Amino acid sequence: MSQFTVWHNPSCSKSRAARDELGADATLRLYKEDPPTEAEIVDVLAKLGAEPWDITRFSEKAAAEIGIGDWKRDAGTRDAWIAALADNPILIQRPIVMRGDRAVVAREPGWRDRLK
Repeated sequence: MSQFTVWHNPSCSKSRAARDELGADATLRLYKEDPPTEAEIVDVLAKLGAEPWDITRFSEKAAAEIGIGDWKRDAGTRDAWIAALADNPILIQRPIVMRGDRAVVAREPGWRDRLK
């Protein structure tokens, strides 16, 4: 059984780099083809210590199409954000790497150290 789960997008260089660094220790989830449920997004947000707007890719075409950049970022809209990410997984920042009760968006150097 692998130590890490990676929400992976093979067309993303950062995601490929995380996959390559983890090697056989990683289970890859192609999250665009196998989107996370709202419950899974809530779980990963707790592991990240983040809010849904913190892991949203605002530069994606889908973000403009639904106008998510203009949404309020508060407790009252949190569920709508989570639903939007579940319905539009392309909006989820990548790669997200999980190990046990921790997760990181693996885009910065030293990300693996934050999972120890």
